[in-house]
Amino acid sequence: MSTTPTRSETTIADIWVDPRCPWAWITSRWMLEVEQVRPLEARFHIMSLSVLNEGRAVPEKYRQGMIDGWACVRVCVAAQQRYGNEVLRPLYNAMGRRIHHEQAGLGHDMILAALGEAGLPAELIEAAEDTSWDEPLRAEHHEGMDPVGSEVGTPVIHVPGPEGKPLAFFGPVLTPAPRAEAAGTLWDGVLAVVSTEGFFELKRGRDRDPIFD
Repeated sequence: MSTTPTRSETTIADIWVDPRCPWAWITSRWMLEVEQVRPLEARFHIMSLSVLNEGRAVPEKYRQGMIDGWACVRVCVAAQQRYGNEVLRPLYNAMGRRIHHEQAGLGHDMILAALGEAGLPAELIEAAEDTSWDEPLRAEHHEGMDPVGSEVGTPVIHVPGPEGKPLAFFGPVLTPAPRAEAAGTLWDGVLAVVSTEGFFELKRGRDRDPIFD
């Protein structure tokens, strides 16, 4: 008798990410590990740190990133709108590896290489500087972020909750990504915490930089 979970038993976890956020990248790697040991399917969506931080006082070292960060999220949303949500996972994976492991930056060369790897048309690069994509980008951003509140960043995850209402939360922020059963154990704990009525926050100071191993 097979013990493989059916689609109806698989939890869909929607995760909102900006390709340029290292912490979201690590969390997404953890979720891919969880898929191997729990009946989970991670479904990727795009948020934008540039949208999130509009009108906020941003430290000087982050300001150029706020400007440069528009291109890759516009391209992601254009790909999603034209070819379906399923293209976001391979495109995000291709961008994230180049940005965080290869230090390839946020420019058009990185985006074109990622589009090629994901099997998407190079013409999508035209969306990088096309502000007409900002409206669907903002809609995608707010779908993920509004249920959590304005005082968080990325990653944000939504999972099914009681009576069909999603449980939305920021994080977890961690480094490095747990592997194998350790990833599943953390997922079990996260679900236990976010399912607790009235639970809002659990946090401690970071004492290390992102680790991408």
